[in-house]
Amino acid sequence: MYKLNSQTALIQTLDFLTPITDSPYEFGQIAAANSLSDVYAMGGSPITVMNIVCFPSCDLAEDILAKTLKGGMDKINESGAVLVGGHSVEDDEFKYGLSVTGIVHPDKVLTNAAAATGDAVILTKPVGTGIMSTAIKAKLATKENINESVSVMSLLNKASAMVMTQFKVNACTDVTGFGLAGHLLEMAKGSKKEITLHTSKVPFLNSVLDFANMGMVPAGAHKNRKFFEASTHIDPAVDRAVVDLMFDPQTSGGLLISLNKDIAGACVEKMKINGQNAWIVGEITRDSNAGFLRMI
Repeated sequence: MYKLNSQTALIQTLDFLTPITDSPYEFGQIAAANSLSDVYAMGGSPITVMNIVCFPSCDLAEDILAKTLKGGMDKINESGAVLVGGHSVEDDEFKYGLSVTGIVHPDKVLTNAAAATGDAVILTKPVGTGIMSTAIKAKLATKENINESVSVMSLLNKASAMVMTQFKVNACTDVTGFGLAGHLLEMAKGSKKEITLHTSKVPFLNSVLDFANMGMVPAGAHKNRKFFEASTHIDPAVDRAVVDLMFDPQTSGGLLISLNKDIAGACVEKMKINGQNAWIVGEITRDSNAGFLRMI
């Protein structure tokens, strides 16, 4: 974030992905939504973007790139931002994403480091895209499973952010590679708080719990759990597959919003009125200098 003046600060972010779906158009949508998410998580609005492309032109047909860029362009248009350029290079592996510039009022910038004791924590998308991707690769997922996963990943966090900014939010982040538990713990560490996560209240993609029980868990979930386990307590009653889902690395996940519990319900209801799902999944329980996550 860079403060331009008393009314405007710039947010600049960059992200790109390798293909996670067989459809180039859907891949473009997901990659663009993922890249735009950081701006929404900071309470800002994207204004310009640039394409980032790594493409093996000798191995893949040019129409794959064209369809990917079309998917990305449609999400850029949906966000209200303007494509102003980009850069491409020859690479052995296809990658696509965006460099995004957004704006926000300097006094309204949201971070993951200001959650307050007594806050409720809202989540705006179901989890399980990492496990679902593993099940898709194993050809276990149905067409309905695939469509739901793509729909969730390609959904912009724009609508959630528009409602969120109408309330006094203390902290916010988005759920990506560290998984739900990892990003909650990052918020706990940044805010020097203990957070309690109610695993029974966390929404999952359809069938993904079954896939987790079958062992369709990506290596990233195990790495996340190992990395964060020293600062996490998991109630023994929580099922192992549910724990795997808490650490499942997400692509283009939802927002995690920390705000006073007295207004959290109203925020959730307003999101639902606006066609956006939202769930209260935890609370900020007390101070903790090192930051701690309790999963029950």
